[in-house]
Amino acid sequence: MTSVDLSIALPEILLSLWAMVALMAGAYFGKDRLASALTWATVAVFILIAVLVGVQDLETHEAFGGLFVEDSFARFAKMAMLLAGAAVLVMGMDYLERAKMMKFEYPILIALSMVGMMVMVSAQDLITLYMGLELQSLALYVLAAFRRDSVKATEAGLKYFVLGALASGLLLYGASLVYGYAGTTRFEGIASVITGEHLPVGLLMGLAFMLAGLAFKVSAVPFHMWTPDVYEGAPTPVTAFFATAPKVAAMALLTRLVIDAFGAVPGDWGQIVGLLAGLSMVVGAVGALGQRNLKRLMAYSSISHMGFALLGVTAGTEAGVKATLLYMAIYLTMSVGVFAFMLTMRREGRVVSSIDDLNMLSKTQPMQALAMLVLMFSLAGVPPLIGFWAKFAVLSAVIGSGYVTLAVVGVIASVVGAFYYLRIVYFMYFGTEVDPLDDDGAPAQRWMTLGAAAITVLGVINLFGIEGAAAVAAQALVN
Repeated sequence: MTSVDLSIALPEILLSLWAMVALMAGAYFGKDRLASALTWATVAVFILIAVLVGVQDLETHEAFGGLFVEDSFARFAKMAMLLAGAAVLVMGMDYLERAKMMKFEYPILIALSMVGMMVMVSAQDLITLYMGLELQSLALYVLAAFRRDSVKATEAGLKYFVLGALASGLLLYGASLVYGYAGTTRFEGIASVITGEHLPVGLLMGLAFMLAGLAFKVSAVPFHMWTPDVYEGAPTPVTAFFATAPKVAAMALLTRLVIDAFGAVPGDWGQIVGLLAGLSMVVGAVGALGQRNLKRLMAYSSISHMGFALLGVTAGTEAGVKATLLYMAIYLTMSVGVFAFMLTMRREGRVVSSIDDLNMLSKTQPMQALAMLVLMFSLAGVPPLIGFWAKFAVLSAVIGSGYVTLAVVGVIASVVGAFYYLRIVYFMYFGTEVDPLDDDGAPAQRWMTLGAAAITVLGVINLFGIEGAAAVAAQALVN
C-alpha cells in the first residue's frame, strides 16, 4: 500500500474516518442528544465527498494492486449515491423526530453502508466486490429493523437478513466457481482466460450464481420476494434509502462485473440478464395493480424499474451502459420526490400510507398534488417528462442489440404500470371526500417533492448535463 493508493481511495477513507468519529462522539457525549447534529454533519460530509469525487480528473486509476479502480463510471455512481444519501437524511429527520426514533446510530449506519457502496462500484476483484457488498448489507439489515418496538420492522429486518444471507451464499458459491475455473479473482484476469465465443460451462455456472446474488440486491425477479415486506415494515426514511442509493450501487456493480470480467461474451450473460429484466418488468407491473399501501406499491414499482434499467445492461454496449446510468439517475430523482411526499402523510398526527388517504388532495394541498401528478406521470413514462426519455434510452439500446422481444415486453409492462400511477392521480383529483391530510410537514420534505417535480419537467431541455456525464462514464467502462 502506497500513498498513491491512499489518495485514490481518499473519499472512502474520509467517509470511514467520519463514521468512526461520529460513533465515538455519540458514545462519549450523550447518546441521542447529538443525533440531529450528527445527521446534519453527515449530510455535509456526503456533499463534500461528492464534490471531492466530482472534481477528480477523468483518468482511470487503480489502487491496491488492481483490486480497486477509480474511473468515470465509479465517480458517476458515487456522486449519485452520495447526493441521494444526503437527500434522504435531510428529508427523514422530521419523521424520525416525531416518531422518537432519532438515534445517533442512524446517520452512522447510513454512512457505513455508503462506504460499502462506494467500494462496490470501484471493485475490480471478486474479493473487493464481496467486502463492499457485505459492509453495505450488514448496515442495511440493522436499518431495516431500526424501529425496535415495531413487529413489522423486526419482521422486515429478519426477512431481509435471512434472504440476504442466502443471496450472499449464492454469490460466494458463484465466485468460488469462477475462481476455480479462471485461476484468479481479478476481473481482468477472468477476462483474459475467455478465449472462445462462449464461456466454458464452469465459468457460466459461476457467473449465473453471482448474477443471482446480485439480482437480490437490485430486487430483480425471481429474487424480489423481500422487497414489498421490507419496504412496508421498515421506517419510511429507511425505505426511501433502500429505494435509492443501494439500487444504484448494486446496478453499477452488476454492470461492471459483466462488462469488465465477461465483456467478451455478451451473448452468454445477456440472456440471463435479459430474462431477469423481462420478468422484473412484468411481475413488478402486475404485482402493483392490487396494492393499496403506497409503500408496497412503490416496492413493486421499483422492481419494474430495475427491470427497465437491466435492459441497458442486457444490451452489453456503450449505449446500453449509458442508458442504464441515465435511467438510474432519473429514477433516483423521481424516487426522492415521491418518498419525500410520503414522509409528510399524516392525519391527525398519525402516519398513514394508503393510496385512499390521497383522495381529493388537490383541494387541500394543490401544489403537493400537482408535484405528485408530475412525478407519477414521469414514473409511468408519459412524454415529454424525463421518465419517458429514460425508458426510451434503454429500449433503444436493447433494440440496437437485437433484443426486440424484450423491448416489446418493456412497452407492454409500461402500459400496464401506467394504470396504478394514474390511479393515484385520479384519487388526488377526482376521488371521494375524506378528512384532509395534515398540512404541517417539514419544509424540507415539501421542497424536495416540488424540486423533484421541477427537475422532472425542466430536465427535458438538456437533462441538466447528466446525459453527457453518463456517456463519459459508459465510455470509461466499456473501452
